[in-house]
Amino acid sequence: MAASNFETLIIKGTSFTAEQLGIVLKSFDSNGKPLSHSLADKNFTTPEEALSELCHHIGVDFIKDIPVNDIPVDLVRDIPINYAKNHEVLPYKDENTHMLVLVTNPLNHEAMDDLRVKFGKRIHPLVTTSSRLQDAINRVYEKSTAALEGLDDIEGEEFDLDDPVIDLLEAGDDDAPVIKLVNTLLFRAVKEKASDIHIEPYEKDMVVRFRIDGILFDIFKPSKKLQNSITSRIKVMGNLNIAEKRLPQDGRIPLKLAGKDIDVRLSTVPTAFGERLVMRLQDRSNVILELEQLGFSASSLKKIHEILKKTYGIFLVTGPTGSGKSTTLYAALSKINTVDKNIITVEDPVEQRIHGIGQIQVNSKIGLTFANGLRSILRQDPNVIMVGEIRDLETAEISINASLTGHLVLSTIHTNDSAGVFPRLIDMGCEPFLIATSLLGVVAQRLVRLLCPHCKEPYEPTDVELASLGLTRDEIGGHNVHRAVGCDECNQKGYGGRTIIQELLEVTDDIRSLVMQKQDAGSIKKIALRNGMKTFRDHGIEKVLQGLTTIEEVLTNTQVDM
Repeated sequence: MAASNFETLIIKGTSFTAEQLGIVLKSFDSNGKPLSHSLADKNFTTPEEALSELCHHIGVDFIKDIPVNDIPVDLVRDIPINYAKNHEVLPYKDENTHMLVLVTNPLNHEAMDDLRVKFGKRIHPLVTTSSRLQDAINRVYEKSTAALEGLDDIEGEEFDLDDPVIDLLEAGDDDAPVIKLVNTLLFRAVKEKASDIHIEPYEKDMVVRFRIDGILFDIFKPSKKLQNSITSRIKVMGNLNIAEKRLPQDGRIPLKLAGKDIDVRLSTVPTAFGERLVMRLQDRSNVILELEQLGFSASSLKKIHEILKKTYGIFLVTGPTGSGKSTTLYAALSKINTVDKNIITVEDPVEQRIHGIGQIQVNSKIGLTFANGLRSILRQDPNVIMVGEIRDLETAEISINASLTGHLVLSTIHTNDSAGVFPRLIDMGCEPFLIATSLLGVVAQRLVRLLCPHCKEPYEPTDVELASLGLTRDEIGGHNVHRAVGCDECNQKGYGGRTIIQELLEVTDDIRSLVMQKQDAGSIKKIALRNGMKTFRDHGIEKVLQGLTTIEEVLTNTQVDM
Protein backbone atom coordinates (compact mmCIF):
# COMPACT_ATOMS: atom_id res chain seq x y z
CA MET A 1 0.00 0.00 0.00
CA ALA A 2 1.11 3.56 -0.60
CA ALA A 3 0.62 4.53 3.06
CA SER A 4 2.82 1.66 4.27
CA ASN A 5 5.49 2.64 1.74
CA PHE A 6 5.23 6.24 2.91
CA GLU A 7 5.72 5.30 6.57
CA THR A 8 8.74 3.13 5.73
CA LEU A 9 10.43 5.93 3.80
CA ILE A 10 9.76 8.52 6.54
CA ILE A 11 11.06 6.33 9.38
CA LYS A 12 14.08 5.27 7.30
CA GLY A 13 14.95 8.80 6.19
CA THR A 14 14.28 10.77 9.41
CA SER A 15 14.32 10.42 13.19
CA PHE A 16 10.51 10.24 13.41
CA THR A 17 9.41 7.40 15.69
CA ALA A 18 6.57 5.13 14.61
CA GLU A 19 4.46 6.56 17.43
CA GLN A 20 5.09 10.17 16.38
CA LEU A 21 4.35 9.38 12.75
CA GLY A 22 1.13 7.62 13.73
CA ILE A 23 -0.06 10.72 15.58
CA VAL A 24 0.74 12.94 12.58
CA LEU A 25 -1.07 10.66 10.14
CA LYS A 26 -4.19 10.76 12.31
CA SER A 27 -4.28 14.56 12.18
CA PHE A 28 -6.48 16.36 9.65
CA ASP A 29 -5.34 18.18 6.52
CA SER A 30 -6.77 21.48 5.17
CA ASN A 31 -9.71 19.61 3.61
CA GLY A 32 -10.73 18.07 6.90
CA LYS A 33 -9.59 14.55 5.93
CA PRO A 34 -7.20 12.41 7.97
CA LEU A 35 -3.67 12.89 6.61
CA SER A 36 -3.31 9.14 6.03
CA HIS A 37 -6.24 9.30 3.55
CA SER A 38 -4.63 12.14 1.60
CA LEU A 39 -1.45 10.14 1.18
CA ALA A 40 -3.05 6.79 0.35
CA ASP A 41 -3.23 7.37 -3.42
CA LYS A 42 0.33 8.72 -3.75
CA ASN A 43 3.29 6.56 -4.74
CA PHE A 44 6.57 7.69 -3.14
CA THR A 45 9.92 6.26 -4.20
CA THR A 46 12.43 8.30 -2.16
CA PRO A 47 12.53 9.66 1.42
CA GLU A 48 12.85 13.19 -0.03
CA GLU A 49 9.51 12.89 -1.87
CA ALA A 50 7.72 11.48 1.17
CA LEU A 51 9.20 13.99 3.59
CA SER A 52 8.49 16.94 1.29
CA GLU A 53 4.83 15.92 1.03
CA LEU A 54 4.56 15.42 4.80
CA CYS A 55 6.06 18.87 5.47
CA HIS A 56 3.64 20.44 3.02
CA HIS A 57 0.67 19.01 4.92
CA ILE A 58 1.86 19.81 8.45
CA GLY A 59 3.01 23.34 7.58
CA VAL A 60 6.77 23.20 8.08
CA ASP A 61 9.52 24.08 5.61
CA PHE A 62 11.42 21.36 3.74
CA ILE A 63 14.92 21.85 2.32
CA LYS A 64 16.44 19.39 -0.13
CA ASP A 65 19.90 20.76 -0.94
CA ILE A 66 21.88 22.06 2.03
CA PRO A 67 24.39 24.84 1.14
CA VAL A 68 27.03 23.66 3.62
CA ASN A 69 29.55 26.34 2.68
CA ASP A 70 27.05 29.04 3.67
CA ILE A 71 26.63 27.76 7.26
CA PRO A 72 28.71 29.92 9.67
CA VAL A 73 30.98 27.75 11.81
CA ASP A 74 30.44 30.11 14.77
CA LEU A 75 26.92 28.71 15.19
CA VAL A 76 28.18 25.23 16.12
CA ARG A 77 31.30 26.06 18.20
CA ASP A 78 29.55 25.43 21.54
CA ILE A 79 27.38 22.51 20.39
CA PRO A 80 29.12 19.09 20.71
CA ILE A 81 29.15 17.10 17.50
CA ASN A 82 27.76 14.04 19.30
CA TYR A 83 24.74 16.07 20.42
CA ALA A 84 24.15 17.34 16.87
CA LYS A 85 24.37 13.83 15.42
CA ASN A 86 22.30 12.08 18.09
CA HIS A 87 19.48 14.65 17.97
CA GLU A 88 19.95 15.35 14.23
CA VAL A 89 19.97 19.13 14.54
CA LEU A 90 22.26 21.71 12.96
CA PRO A 91 22.01 25.52 13.35
CA TYR A 92 21.73 26.96 9.86
CA LYS A 93 21.25 30.74 9.90
CA ASP A 94 20.81 33.54 12.45
CA GLU A 95 17.85 35.69 11.37
CA ASN A 96 18.12 38.19 14.28
CA THR A 97 14.62 37.53 15.65
CA HIS A 98 14.84 33.75 15.28
CA MET A 99 17.28 30.95 14.45
CA LEU A 100 16.88 28.65 11.45
CA VAL A 101 17.81 25.07 12.41
CA LEU A 102 18.10 22.00 10.18
CA VAL A 103 16.29 19.00 11.65
CA THR A 104 14.96 15.64 10.54
CA ASN A 105 12.14 15.60 13.08
CA PRO A 106 10.29 18.86 13.82
CA LEU A 107 8.53 17.08 16.72
CA ASN A 108 11.80 16.72 18.64
CA HIS A 109 10.74 19.30 21.22
CA GLU A 110 13.54 18.45 23.66
CA ALA A 111 16.25 19.47 21.15
CA MET A 112 14.24 22.55 20.11
CA ASP A 113 14.02 23.70 23.73
CA ASP A 114 17.76 23.17 24.25
CA LEU A 115 18.59 25.31 21.22
CA ARG A 116 16.06 28.00 22.21
CA VAL A 117 17.76 28.32 25.60
CA LYS A 118 21.25 28.18 24.01
CA PHE A 119 20.62 30.96 21.48
CA GLY A 120 17.98 32.87 23.43
CA LYS A 121 15.80 33.02 20.31
CA ARG A 122 12.76 31.40 18.76
CA ILE A 123 13.72 28.28 16.75
CA HIS A 124 12.38 27.85 13.21
CA PRO A 125 12.92 24.27 11.91
CA LEU A 126 13.91 23.41 8.32
CA VAL A 127 13.30 19.71 7.70
CA THR A 128 15.62 17.49 5.65
CA THR A 129 16.55 13.79 5.48
CA SER A 130 18.90 12.04 7.92
CA SER A 131 21.56 11.23 5.32
CA ARG A 132 21.77 14.82 4.10
CA LEU A 133 21.84 16.26 7.60
CA GLN A 134 24.50 13.84 8.87
CA ASP A 135 26.70 14.70 5.89
CA ALA A 136 26.18 18.44 6.52
CA ILE A 137 27.06 17.98 10.21
CA ASN A 138 30.30 16.21 9.30
CA ARG A 139 31.31 18.92 6.85
CA VAL A 140 30.47 21.88 9.10
CA TYR A 141 32.27 20.39 12.10
CA GLU A 142 35.26 19.58 9.89
CA LYS A 143 35.48 23.30 9.16
CA SER A 144 35.04 24.28 12.79
CA THR A 145 36.19 22.03 15.62
CA ALA A 146 38.22 19.52 13.61
CA ALA A 147 40.24 21.97 11.58
CA LEU A 148 39.69 25.64 12.16
CA GLU A 149 39.29 26.05 15.93
CA GLY A 150 41.21 29.13 16.93
CA LEU A 151 42.70 29.80 13.51
CA ASP A 152 41.22 33.27 13.23
CA ASP A 153 43.23 34.51 16.22
CA ILE A 154 46.75 33.43 15.22
CA GLU A 155 49.23 34.32 12.53
CA GLY A 156 50.81 31.75 10.26
CA GLU A 157 54.40 32.25 11.45
CA GLU A 158 53.52 30.99 14.94
CA PHE A 159 52.88 27.39 13.87
CA ASP A 160 55.28 24.58 14.72
CA LEU A 161 55.74 22.75 11.44
CA ASP A 162 57.05 19.35 12.53
CA ASP A 163 57.96 16.20 10.59
CA PRO A 164 55.73 14.94 7.73
CA VAL A 165 52.54 13.19 8.82
CA ILE A 166 52.52 9.56 7.75
CA ASP A 167 49.28 8.33 9.35
CA LEU A 168 46.53 10.94 9.31
CA LEU A 169 44.54 9.05 11.94
CA GLU A 170 47.36 9.52 14.45
CA ALA A 171 46.92 13.31 14.53
CA GLY A 172 46.14 14.31 18.12
CA ASP A 173 44.35 17.18 19.80
CA ASP A 174 47.66 18.82 20.67
CA ASP A 175 48.69 19.22 17.02
CA ALA A 176 48.96 22.77 15.74
CA PRO A 177 45.73 24.03 14.13
CA VAL A 178 47.29 24.32 10.68
CA ILE A 179 48.42 20.68 10.90
CA LYS A 180 44.86 19.64 11.71
CA LEU A 181 43.60 21.78 8.85
CA VAL A 182 45.92 20.17 6.28
CA ASN A 183 45.21 16.69 7.66
CA THR A 184 41.48 17.33 7.43
CA LEU A 185 41.75 18.45 3.81
CA LEU A 186 43.72 15.32 2.91
CA PHE A 187 41.33 13.09 4.85
CA ARG A 188 38.28 14.61 3.18
CA ALA A 189 39.88 14.41 -0.28
CA VAL A 190 40.49 10.68 0.16
CA LYS A 191 36.99 10.18 1.57
CA GLU A 192 35.37 11.95 -1.40
CA LYS A 193 37.62 10.12 -3.90
CA ALA A 194 39.20 13.31 -5.20
CA SER A 195 42.06 12.86 -7.65
CA ASP A 196 43.61 16.30 -7.03
CA ILE A 197 43.68 19.03 -4.39
CA HIS A 198 44.24 22.60 -5.65
CA ILE A 199 45.33 25.34 -3.24
CA GLU A 200 45.11 28.64 -5.08
CA PRO A 201 46.14 32.03 -3.59
CA TYR A 202 44.53 35.27 -4.74
CA GLU A 203 44.86 38.91 -3.78
CA LYS A 204 42.57 38.93 -0.76
CA ASP A 205 41.80 35.27 -0.11
CA MET A 206 42.68 31.71 -1.12
CA VAL A 207 40.61 28.79 -2.38
CA VAL A 208 40.87 25.03 -1.88
CA ARG A 209 39.34 22.98 -4.68
CA PHE A 210 38.96 19.21 -5.21
CA ARG A 211 38.88 17.52 -8.61
CA ILE A 212 36.30 14.73 -8.40
CA ASP A 213 35.59 12.61 -11.49
CA GLY A 214 37.44 15.17 -13.59
CA ILE A 215 35.42 18.19 -12.38
CA LEU A 216 36.76 20.88 -10.02
CA PHE A 217 34.63 21.86 -7.00
CA ASP A 218 35.19 24.72 -4.53
CA ILE A 219 35.58 23.16 -1.08
CA PHE A 220 36.88 25.74 1.34
CA LYS A 221 38.17 29.32 1.55
CA PRO A 222 40.81 29.70 4.29
CA SER A 223 41.78 33.09 5.63
CA LYS A 224 44.47 34.85 3.59
CA LYS A 225 46.68 35.17 6.68
CA LEU A 226 46.94 31.35 6.85
CA GLN A 227 48.44 31.14 3.35
CA ASN A 228 52.10 31.01 4.41
CA SER A 229 51.41 28.48 7.15
CA ILE A 230 49.40 26.12 4.94
CA THR A 231 51.96 26.33 2.15
CA SER A 232 54.90 25.75 4.51
CA ARG A 233 53.19 22.81 6.21
CA ILE A 234 52.50 21.03 2.93
CA LYS A 235 56.03 21.75 1.62
CA VAL A 236 57.52 20.29 4.81
CA MET A 237 55.41 17.15 4.35
CA GLY A 238 56.71 16.88 0.77
CA ASN A 239 60.36 17.44 1.81
CA LEU A 240 60.58 20.65 -0.23
CA ASN A 241 62.63 23.76 0.50
CA ILE A 242 60.24 26.05 2.39
CA ALA A 243 62.60 29.02 1.97
CA GLU A 244 62.51 28.80 -1.84
CA LYS A 245 59.38 30.58 -3.02
CA ARG A 246 60.58 31.84 -6.41
CA LEU A 247 61.01 28.54 -8.26
CA PRO A 248 58.67 25.62 -8.99
CA GLN A 249 59.25 22.51 -6.87
CA ASP A 250 58.06 18.90 -6.99
CA GLY A 251 57.77 16.49 -4.10
CA ARG A 252 55.96 13.43 -2.78
CA ILE A 253 54.03 12.81 0.42
CA PRO A 254 53.51 9.19 1.55
CA LEU A 255 50.33 8.85 3.61
CA LYS A 256 48.61 6.03 5.42
CA LEU A 257 44.90 6.41 5.99
CA ALA A 258 42.59 3.69 7.33
CA GLY A 259 44.96 1.00 6.11
CA LYS A 260 45.32 2.56 2.66
CA ASP A 261 48.65 3.66 1.25
CA ILE A 262 48.11 7.01 -0.44
CA ASP A 263 50.85 8.50 -2.60
CA VAL A 264 50.55 12.29 -3.01
CA ARG A 265 52.51 14.00 -5.81
CA LEU A 266 53.05 17.62 -4.84
CA SER A 267 53.73 20.46 -7.27
CA THR A 268 54.29 24.11 -6.37
CA VAL A 269 54.60 27.10 -8.71
CA PRO A 270 55.08 30.79 -7.83
CA THR A 271 52.24 33.14 -8.82
CA ALA A 272 51.60 36.86 -8.39
CA PHE A 273 49.87 36.27 -5.02
CA GLY A 274 51.97 33.45 -3.60
CA GLU A 275 52.74 29.80 -4.25
CA ARG A 276 50.08 27.69 -5.92
CA LEU A 277 49.98 24.04 -4.83
CA VAL A 278 48.48 21.02 -6.55
CA MET A 279 48.46 17.59 -4.91
CA ARG A 280 47.62 14.53 -6.99
CA LEU A 281 46.33 11.61 -4.90
CA GLN A 282 47.10 8.04 -5.92
CA ASP A 283 45.71 5.10 -3.92
CA ARG A 284 48.46 2.47 -4.04
CA SER A 285 46.12 -0.16 -2.56
CA ASN A 286 43.85 -0.05 -5.62
CA VAL A 287 43.67 -3.33 -7.50
CA ILE A 288 44.87 -3.09 -11.11
CA LEU A 289 41.86 -3.30 -13.39
CA GLU A 290 41.47 -5.65 -16.32
CA LEU A 291 41.27 -4.21 -19.83
CA GLU A 292 37.68 -5.49 -20.00
CA GLN A 293 36.73 -3.27 -17.02
CA LEU A 294 37.95 0.02 -18.45
CA GLY A 295 35.17 0.62 -20.98
CA PHE A 296 36.74 -0.34 -24.31
CA SER A 297 34.37 -1.46 -27.07
CA ALA A 298 34.33 -5.17 -27.87
CA SER A 299 35.94 -4.66 -31.29
CA SER A 300 38.73 -2.50 -29.84
CA LEU A 301 39.40 -5.04 -27.09
CA LYS A 302 39.82 -7.79 -29.67
CA LYS A 303 42.31 -5.70 -31.67
CA ILE A 304 44.26 -4.68 -28.54
CA HIS A 305 44.56 -8.32 -27.51
CA GLU A 306 45.92 -9.16 -30.97
CA ILE A 307 48.49 -6.34 -30.71
CA LEU A 308 49.61 -7.49 -27.25
CA LYS A 309 50.29 -10.97 -28.64
CA LYS A 310 52.96 -9.54 -30.97
CA THR A 311 56.59 -10.15 -30.04
CA TYR A 312 57.90 -6.81 -31.34
CA GLY A 313 56.65 -3.36 -32.28
CA ILE A 314 55.31 -0.29 -30.45
CA PHE A 315 51.83 0.15 -28.96
CA LEU A 316 51.05 3.72 -27.89
CA VAL A 317 48.33 5.19 -25.66
CA THR A 318 47.65 8.90 -26.06
CA GLY A 319 45.40 11.46 -24.42
CA PRO A 320 45.49 14.53 -22.17
CA THR A 321 46.73 14.51 -18.59
CA GLY A 322 44.38 12.55 -16.34
CA SER A 323 42.74 10.57 -19.15
CA GLY A 324 43.67 7.16 -17.74
CA LYS A 325 46.66 6.36 -19.96
CA SER A 326 48.68 4.78 -17.15
CA THR A 327 45.69 2.71 -16.03
CA THR A 328 45.34 1.33 -19.55
CA LEU A 329 49.05 0.48 -19.75
CA TYR A 330 48.98 -1.26 -16.36
CA ALA A 331 45.96 -3.29 -17.45
CA ALA A 332 47.79 -4.24 -20.66
CA LEU A 333 50.91 -5.28 -18.72
CA SER A 334 48.79 -7.31 -16.31
CA LYS A 335 47.24 -9.08 -19.31
CA ILE A 336 50.61 -10.25 -20.69
CA ASN A 337 52.41 -10.74 -17.36
CA THR A 338 53.26 -14.45 -17.49
CA VAL A 339 56.22 -16.45 -16.17
CA ASP A 340 57.71 -16.89 -19.65
CA LYS A 341 58.09 -13.12 -20.22
CA ASN A 342 60.64 -10.70 -18.80
CA ILE A 343 58.83 -7.35 -18.44
CA ILE A 344 60.64 -4.18 -17.34
CA THR A 345 59.27 -0.64 -17.05
CA VAL A 346 60.72 2.88 -16.73
CA GLU A 347 58.21 5.19 -15.07
CA ASP A 348 57.91 8.65 -13.52
CA PRO A 349 56.62 7.86 -10.97
CA VAL A 350 55.90 4.14 -10.37
CA GLU A 351 52.18 4.47 -9.66
CA GLN A 352 51.24 0.83 -9.14
CA ARG A 353 53.52 -2.04 -8.19
CA ILE A 354 52.98 -5.26 -10.14
CA HIS A 355 54.42 -8.55 -8.90
CA GLY A 356 56.65 -10.21 -11.48
CA ILE A 357 57.56 -6.98 -13.30
CA GLY A 358 60.75 -4.95 -12.84
CA GLN A 359 59.79 -1.31 -12.39
CA ILE A 360 62.40 1.48 -12.55
CA GLN A 361 61.72 4.90 -11.04
CA VAL A 362 63.02 7.84 -13.09
CA ASN A 363 65.21 10.22 -11.10
CA SER A 364 66.46 13.13 -13.20
CA LYS A 365 68.45 14.57 -10.26
CA ILE A 366 70.96 11.73 -10.54
CA GLY A 367 70.76 11.41 -14.31
CA LEU A 368 68.33 8.47 -14.44
CA THR A 369 66.12 9.69 -17.29
CA PHE A 370 63.74 7.72 -19.51
CA ALA A 371 66.47 7.44 -22.15
CA ASN A 372 69.18 6.28 -19.74
CA GLY A 373 66.81 3.85 -18.08
CA LEU A 374 65.86 2.44 -21.49
CA ARG A 375 69.51 1.84 -22.39
CA SER A 376 70.00 -0.12 -19.19
CA ILE A 377 66.80 -2.11 -19.73
CA LEU A 378 68.00 -3.36 -23.13
CA ARG A 379 70.91 -5.11 -21.36
CA GLN A 380 68.46 -6.91 -19.05
CA ASP A 381 67.17 -9.28 -21.76
CA PRO A 382 63.54 -8.06 -21.72
CA ASN A 383 60.64 -9.37 -23.79
CA VAL A 384 58.35 -6.43 -23.06
CA ILE A 385 59.33 -2.84 -22.21
CA MET A 386 57.01 -0.16 -20.87
CA VAL A 387 58.16 3.47 -21.05
CA GLY A 388 56.11 5.87 -18.94
CA GLU A 389 56.09 8.59 -21.59
CA ILE A 390 57.87 9.43 -24.85
CA ARG A 391 58.85 13.04 -24.21
CA ASP A 392 61.85 13.66 -26.45
CA LEU A 393 63.71 12.45 -29.54
CA GLU A 394 66.23 10.39 -27.55
CA THR A 395 63.54 8.36 -25.78
CA ALA A 396 61.56 7.97 -29.03
CA GLU A 397 64.58 6.72 -30.99
CA ILE A 398 65.62 4.20 -28.34
CA SER A 399 62.01 2.93 -28.11
CA ILE A 400 61.80 2.53 -31.90
CA ASN A 401 65.18 0.76 -32.04
CA ALA A 402 64.13 -1.55 -29.20
CA SER A 403 60.94 -2.46 -31.08
CA LEU A 404 62.94 -3.22 -34.22
CA THR A 405 65.27 -5.56 -32.36
CA GLY A 406 62.65 -7.97 -31.06
CA HIS A 407 60.96 -6.17 -28.16
CA LEU A 408 57.33 -5.24 -27.61
CA VAL A 409 57.29 -1.63 -26.38
CA LEU A 410 54.34 0.02 -24.64
CA SER A 411 54.29 3.74 -23.94
CA THR A 412 52.26 6.95 -23.80
CA ILE A 413 52.54 10.18 -25.76
CA HIS A 414 50.63 13.48 -25.66
CA THR A 415 48.54 14.21 -28.78
CA ASN A 416 44.94 15.24 -29.42
CA ASP A 417 43.94 12.05 -31.19
CA SER A 418 45.35 8.79 -32.52
CA ALA A 419 46.29 10.13 -35.97
CA GLY A 420 48.25 12.99 -34.38
CA VAL A 421 50.88 10.56 -33.06
CA PHE A 422 52.63 10.22 -36.44
CA PRO A 423 53.29 13.94 -37.15
CA ARG A 424 54.20 14.36 -33.47
CA LEU A 425 56.96 11.74 -33.72
CA ILE A 426 58.14 13.17 -37.05
CA ASP A 427 58.21 16.65 -35.47
CA MET A 428 60.41 15.25 -32.68
CA GLY A 429 62.90 14.19 -35.34
CA CYS A 430 62.12 10.50 -35.84
CA GLU A 431 62.57 9.08 -39.33
CA PRO A 432 59.19 8.42 -41.03
CA PHE A 433 60.23 4.98 -42.32
CA LEU A 434 61.20 3.88 -38.78
CA ILE A 435 57.86 5.10 -37.39
CA ALA A 436 55.93 3.31 -40.15
CA THR A 437 57.87 0.10 -39.58
CA SER A 438 57.71 -0.02 -35.79
CA LEU A 439 54.23 1.23 -34.82
CA LEU A 440 51.54 -1.45 -34.39
CA GLY A 441 48.63 0.64 -33.15
CA VAL A 442 47.58 3.75 -31.23
CA VAL A 443 44.77 4.10 -28.69
CA ALA A 444 43.58 7.64 -27.98
CA GLN A 445 41.28 7.96 -24.99
CA ARG A 446 39.25 10.34 -22.86
CA LEU A 447 37.30 9.84 -19.66
CA VAL A 448 33.59 10.64 -19.34
CA ARG A 449 31.57 10.51 -16.14
CA LEU A 450 29.27 7.55 -15.53
CA LEU A 451 25.67 8.23 -14.55
CA CYS A 452 24.75 7.32 -10.99
CA PRO A 453 22.79 4.04 -11.30
CA HIS A 454 20.60 4.98 -8.32
CA CYS A 455 19.10 8.21 -9.64
CA LYS A 456 19.56 8.39 -13.43
CA GLU A 457 16.30 8.79 -15.28
CA PRO A 458 15.31 8.18 -18.91
CA TYR A 459 13.98 11.08 -20.95
CA GLU A 460 13.16 12.07 -24.51
CA PRO A 461 16.10 14.08 -25.96
CA THR A 462 15.28 17.21 -27.92
CA ASP A 463 15.86 17.58 -31.65
CA VAL A 464 18.73 19.96 -30.92
CA GLU A 465 20.46 17.40 -28.69
CA LEU A 466 20.07 14.67 -31.30
CA ALA A 467 21.35 16.94 -34.04
CA SER A 468 24.42 17.81 -31.96
CA LEU A 469 25.30 14.10 -31.91
CA GLY A 470 24.38 13.62 -35.56
CA LEU A 471 21.55 11.21 -34.70
CA THR A 472 17.95 10.83 -35.79
CA ARG A 473 15.05 9.57 -33.70
CA ASP A 474 14.98 6.39 -35.75
CA GLU A 475 18.60 5.68 -34.81
CA ILE A 476 17.88 5.83 -31.08
CA GLY A 477 14.78 3.66 -31.39
CA GLY A 478 14.71 1.00 -28.66
CA HIS A 479 17.38 2.78 -26.59
CA ASN A 480 16.79 4.88 -23.49
CA VAL A 481 18.72 8.12 -23.24
CA HIS A 482 19.30 9.10 -19.60
CA ARG A 483 20.11 12.30 -17.74
CA ALA A 484 21.75 13.05 -14.39
CA VAL A 485 19.48 13.79 -11.43
CA GLY A 486 21.38 13.60 -8.12
CA CYS A 487 20.79 11.64 -4.92
CA ASP A 488 22.43 10.84 -1.58
CA GLU A 489 24.41 7.98 -3.12
CA CYS A 490 26.25 10.32 -5.54
CA ASN A 491 26.30 13.37 -3.22
CA GLN A 492 23.76 15.12 -5.48
CA LYS A 493 26.15 15.15 -8.44
CA GLY A 494 24.20 12.70 -10.62
CA TYR A 495 27.42 10.92 -11.57
CA GLY A 496 29.67 8.33 -9.98
CA GLY A 497 32.94 7.11 -11.48
CA ARG A 498 34.25 7.41 -15.02
CA THR A 499 34.67 5.26 -18.11
CA ILE A 500 36.78 5.40 -21.26
CA ILE A 501 35.74 6.60 -24.67
CA GLN A 502 38.41 5.77 -27.22
CA GLU A 503 39.50 5.47 -30.81
CA LEU A 504 41.89 2.72 -31.89
CA LEU A 505 44.01 3.28 -34.99
CA GLU A 506 45.57 0.13 -36.41
CA VAL A 507 48.67 0.77 -38.49
CA THR A 508 47.86 -0.83 -41.87
CA ASP A 509 49.79 -0.70 -45.13
CA ASP A 510 47.70 2.30 -46.23
CA ILE A 511 48.62 4.18 -43.04
CA ARG A 512 52.31 3.26 -43.38
CA SER A 513 52.35 4.65 -46.91
CA LEU A 514 50.95 8.01 -45.72
CA VAL A 515 53.45 8.17 -42.84
CA MET A 516 56.33 7.55 -45.26
CA GLN A 517 55.05 10.51 -47.28
CA LYS A 518 54.88 12.69 -44.12
CA GLN A 519 51.15 13.27 -44.61
CA ASP A 520 49.27 15.35 -42.04
CA ALA A 521 47.09 13.90 -39.25
CA GLY A 522 43.86 14.73 -41.14
CA SER A 523 44.81 12.64 -44.15
CA ILE A 524 45.85 9.72 -41.94
CA LYS A 525 42.59 9.92 -40.01
CA LYS A 526 40.48 9.85 -43.18
CA ILE A 527 42.13 6.60 -44.26
CA ALA A 528 41.73 5.14 -40.79
CA LEU A 529 38.01 6.01 -40.79
CA ARG A 530 37.67 4.45 -44.22
CA ASN A 531 39.27 1.30 -42.78
CA GLY A 532 36.65 1.14 -40.02
CA MET A 533 38.06 3.14 -37.13
CA LYS A 534 35.46 4.46 -34.67
CA THR A 535 35.97 8.01 -33.38
CA PHE A 536 35.58 9.39 -29.85
CA ARG A 537 32.15 10.71 -30.80
CA ASP A 538 31.06 7.29 -32.17
CA HIS A 539 32.11 5.51 -28.98
CA GLY A 540 30.53 8.24 -26.84
CA ILE A 541 27.21 7.80 -28.66
CA GLU A 542 27.38 4.07 -27.91
CA LYS A 543 27.79 4.88 -24.20
CA VAL A 544 24.83 7.28 -24.30
CA LEU A 545 22.56 4.68 -25.96
CA GLN A 546 23.67 2.12 -23.37
CA GLY A 547 22.50 4.45 -20.59
CA LEU A 548 26.02 4.82 -19.15
CA THR A 549 26.57 8.55 -19.64
CA THR A 550 24.82 11.69 -20.84
CA ILE A 551 24.73 13.62 -24.08
CA GLU A 552 26.31 16.59 -22.27
CA GLU A 553 29.33 14.52 -21.21
CA VAL A 554 29.96 13.30 -24.74
CA LEU A 555 29.58 16.77 -26.27
CA THR A 556 31.96 18.21 -23.66
CA ASN A 557 34.69 15.64 -24.26
CA THR A 558 34.49 15.13 -28.02
CA GLN A 559 34.22 17.18 -31.19
CA VAL A 560 32.84 16.57 -34.65
CA ASP A 561 35.43 15.09 -37.02
CA MET A 562 35.48 17.01 -40.27
